[in-house]
Amino acid sequence: MALIGRALLILGLLVAAYGAGASIYGARTGRREWVDSGRRSVYALAALMIGAFAILEVAFVRSDFSFNVVAGHSSTTTPTFYKLAAPWSSQEGSLLLWVLLLSLWSSLILFLTRNRVREIAPYATAVLLGFAGFFTALAVFYANPFATTASPPTEGAGLDPLLLHPSMMIHPPMLYSGYTLLTVPFAFAIGALVTGRLGSEWIVVTRRFALAAWLFLGIGILLGARWSYTELGWGGYWAWDPVENAALMPWLCTTAFIHSIMIQEKRGMLKVWNVSLILASGTLAILGTFLVRSGVLDSIHAFGASTLGVPFVLLIAAMIAAGIGLVVWRRPQLRSESQLDSLLSREAVFLFQNLVLVGMVFVIFWVTFFPLISQAVTGTKVSVGPPAFRPFIVPLALVLVLLSGIGPIIAWRRVTAANLRRNFTLPVLAGAAALVALLLVGGVSARPFALIMFALGAFVVATVGQEFGRGVIARRAITGDPVPVALVQLVRRNRRRYGGYIVHAGLAVLLVGVAASSSFQHSQDVSLAPGQRAHVDGYTIRYVRPTAQATAQKISFGAVLDVSRGGHHVSTLTTTRGFYPAQDASLGILGRFFNGESDSNVGLRAGLTKDIWTVINPNLTPLQGYISKGDRLFAALATQEMKTVVGMPPAQAQQALAPLWAERDRAIAGLTARFVNHPWPVEFLLIVSPLVTWIWLGALIIAFGGLIALWPIPAFAGRRATVPSAARRGSPAPALPARETVV
Repeated sequence: MALIGRALLILGLLVAAYGAGASIYGARTGRREWVDSGRRSVYALAALMIGAFAILEVAFVRSDFSFNVVAGHSSTTTPTFYKLAAPWSSQEGSLLLWVLLLSLWSSLILFLTRNRVREIAPYATAVLLGFAGFFTALAVFYANPFATTASPPTEGAGLDPLLLHPSMMIHPPMLYSGYTLLTVPFAFAIGALVTGRLGSEWIVVTRRFALAAWLFLGIGILLGARWSYTELGWGGYWAWDPVENAALMPWLCTTAFIHSIMIQEKRGMLKVWNVSLILASGTLAILGTFLVRSGVLDSIHAFGASTLGVPFVLLIAAMIAAGIGLVVWRRPQLRSESQLDSLLSREAVFLFQNLVLVGMVFVIFWVTFFPLISQAVTGTKVSVGPPAFRPFIVPLALVLVLLSGIGPIIAWRRVTAANLRRNFTLPVLAGAAALVALLLVGGVSARPFALIMFALGAFVVATVGQEFGRGVIARRAITGDPVPVALVQLVRRNRRRYGGYIVHAGLAVLLVGVAASSSFQHSQDVSLAPGQRAHVDGYTIRYVRPTAQATAQKISFGAVLDVSRGGHHVSTLTTTRGFYPAQDASLGILGRFFNGESDSNVGLRAGLTKDIWTVINPNLTPLQGYISKGDRLFAALATQEMKTVVGMPPAQAQQALAPLWAERDRAIAGLTARFVNHPWPVEFLLIVSPLVTWIWLGALIIAFGGLIALWPIPAFAGRRATVPSAARRGSPAPALPARETVV
């Protein structure tokens, strides 16, 4: 099977090279048969990659350790659920996944545009196949997922414990889907620049792919934040880690693109800006892939070795050079068809919003890569942390939220005083009321940025509510539908507009959660023995009892804690820390079970207003003396037993050694039980954070709005509603909101 998989990769590389050449030749000569052949090459590549990835998945499920990648990233004790996800935990498997997803999205866009954008599509096909060829070449020559060994081990190294989390099944594919989807508008932008077809046609055919990339990237980012919050045991959800930042930058850039293309579609403006944004987004997507797998910057998320640095740097440099060169070449044809009429207009707000988003990208890029920049300039690698981001990102985030509330309700071209009063009175009053209420409650005056974010969040939510309310009232006046029906039909009539409103509301909810949880969090590191208590933000947390469990997969030490407030029980928290057997025999027969890699299972009581969070650090120092003594004893016993099995068949030797391993397992169980029977004080991190749940709720709202905006508008949704008899008799009825885009 490995030979077949490698053959499929090599064939895929040849198909990509042929398809790119055929597409360009067909475009240059005007021969449609060559263009069609290039497009079909993408379909063939997708079929080949599906076959190759299926072979790799089967190898993981079967624990076929003759595959080097399986032996290095799985084991017989790895649950099947995680075996299915294990391929993308490796560098080899993740490259294959990248090519698979790219070929699938490329096939979809080329099928949809087979009779459209005929001048642009061949060059876009060549670019997409160029990306596919690059990643396939990496898999063939640098990181072969089908490399095998003639003498496979009986057991694999297992999956990294930090990846044993349900979100790991979908978090990497979501991010990679976002990255690969961004190559689609990138490729069509290149095609538009090459051919000089620089109207909005290329935007129309790729807009949904850009929106899908934005949605998948956003879901992937939030799944990663949730993983960090519940798995890493540090109590946070965003650490400004380089790999986190690498995913955030193209997401921000794509957000700017999705907003600014509306100005090009409506007014013929910002053509240079739009094509530059999507070229930057595509380049940042490749940069994000590079950072995950290169190890060039220290990151908890970087699970790959630094073996692909030079090819990636060359690709990124080529993308930057080609993008800049083509934009400069086509600069005369990218002139705006209209001018900005007023700074008080929707065009101006969207432009300011774009500048803020790009400013955030620049800040994140600069601070993230500052260690490498400082090393290149001064020879000293200067480390930076989260505090370096906050002075810039927090004010920019506040401006972004403000503009996200203004944009949907300010008029195009130029506003009037009447328009301002009509559209802004309710949202401004809502924001002011929230501000006054928070000041009256007290306790927030020392956190001015959080206070401002709360008020702006209320402003945005009121804006969205006002627009939905007006739309429902107008539709009911025309159709007489009940409120729920009018609401559904309103959204179905213009999904992009009202999906965008929902996204804006979700963003406000999410950022309010971020502001509250980061500004008003209470945390405490304590050492507790069973029965002792700690007090955090008015809660009393009592260490009830220790827990311990030893299995073939891992040894877990944990604790049960009781949470109360004012003498009333609130919750019971259970937290554990698991230790996985190390492969390093030098750690000792017993020691390798207690000194290998570990993961945390946090105790969490999530609520709408507050999260109570804890994690244990069991401190195994009191056991180390017993472990060392046991290692010496078992080393001597193992030496004697090994002499007796020399020359025996493997099965017989294993049977002869079974009593020794059974005794080892009993010793491990006894050592584990000491944690419960003779407990000692252990360390806990106790955290009480307000409104963390709002982050996940906001993310769900954003995803829901994004799906609505992405979903195609049905044909019947655009039909005019039937006017009721009262309206036909001459009764006035408000007009339905104009169909326009907000996302």
